[in-house]
Amino acid sequence: MDRLFGDGEVDTTVTPGVPLANAAPPSRVSRQSPQSPESPLAARMRPRALDEFVGQQRLLAPGSPLRRAIETGHPHSMILHGPPGSGKTTLARIVAHAANAAFEEESAVQAGRAEVRAVIERARQRRQGVAGGPGIGTVFFLDEIHRFNKAQQDALLPAVEEGLVTLIGATTENPYFEVNSALLSRVRVYELEPLGVGDVRVLLQRAVDRGECRDSDGVDPVALDYAAQWTGGDARAALNALELACEAAGPGVRVDVELIRDALQRRTIPYDRQADNHYDTISAWIKATRGSDPDASLYYLAVMLEGGEDARFIVRRMVILASEDIGNADPQALVVATAAAAAVEHVGLPEAQFALAQAAIYLSLAPKSDRAKRAIGAAREFVREHGVQPAPAYLRSQTRSDGGYDSPHAHPGHLSSQELMPPHAIDERFYRPDEAEALLRERLEEIRRARGRGEVQAD
Repeated sequence: MDRLFGDGEVDTTVTPGVPLANAAPPSRVSRQSPQSPESPLAARMRPRALDEFVGQQRLLAPGSPLRRAIETGHPHSMILHGPPGSGKTTLARIVAHAANAAFEEESAVQAGRAEVRAVIERARQRRQGVAGGPGIGTVFFLDEIHRFNKAQQDALLPAVEEGLVTLIGATTENPYFEVNSALLSRVRVYELEPLGVGDVRVLLQRAVDRGECRDSDGVDPVALDYAAQWTGGDARAALNALELACEAAGPGVRVDVELIRDALQRRTIPYDRQADNHYDTISAWIKATRGSDPDASLYYLAVMLEGGEDARFIVRRMVILASEDIGNADPQALVVATAAAAAVEHVGLPEAQFALAQAAIYLSLAPKSDRAKRAIGAAREFVREHGVQPAPAYLRSQTRSDGGYDSPHAHPGHLSSQELMPPHAIDERFYRPDEAEALLRERLEEIRRARGRGEVQAD
């Protein structure tokens, strides 16, 4: 059935399961608009044109492919990848509206192959025209497209290939992992960023200015600031909180921060242990800690803990970082990290958060060196390129030794000049300490001089 976009313009959305022949003609409106008073505030405030859209400045920059597709009214199939409340559904509707196309919407959580076939059949009839009228295109918006299995995704291929439907898939997951390659080759992937606090604040103010929550004097601007800040870029969550706060406020009661806080209950944490932000957040923690910023390290640690991340996953990365990025610049870092790992196993959360915080701070402030990582990398690369030769006969086990081993304990300083490398690697130097490992550098220089092996090489 047709649906009004607003201002008298028709959205030819078809109700799933209703035959096209029974749909109302374009001149009639047979059910309520998504912007009707009964719709949630987030739906009522959904932009209907590109100039009303807030955020995604990079994606919709002048001359960008998506903006050109909207402005020219010639859309292409695409997948919109982004966090909740970033505008995926809104963009899909704007695309359909600009193209004067019918808009079909399904959720992959509930729809299956039968629903997809029904959408495609309606699109086929619609393109042929009804009662001799001109044919129109169809934009098929499939939310949570990553929920479809391979067979379900394959069912979309012929219609997309033929151009029978313009597919717009929406997903919060990485489509390159969740969508099969055959479908990906037929669409463009656009990544949406989380809305900024300022973007969400604009949308909240717009709702107030339109009278969606009494008059503007009835809402404390600080409450809008709070909602924008606390919803993590999720415009839908912010608008829903505003609507609940407005409903909860009695006659003559101003919507303030307390009402907004009650409506929000708890800050939205956009975190999923099985999704991209699982890896993105630990990557940010590693880089913040490597960069010696304890506050940033604690921030990303808190994000993971609030998101319900497995503490063992976090502490394993701490142990790795202690050797990979600190190494012998502070050998105690590995001791602290492994102690935190033991605390996680023996104590568990929530109490183990203190050990994790202690380790994060220590690792952040420790001097950094990646020379242990480089040393083993260089040694392994040498072995791969030059192969393996037997160790000198005097270094082999007693049953295979030639008896010529010169024990360093028989010499002053416990140092022997006997060569310990195989012949083809005698001149190689894999470990090159930097300024963060000054004591080790001095010790290595003393050893090499005493053994007649020359100076320590630097990069």
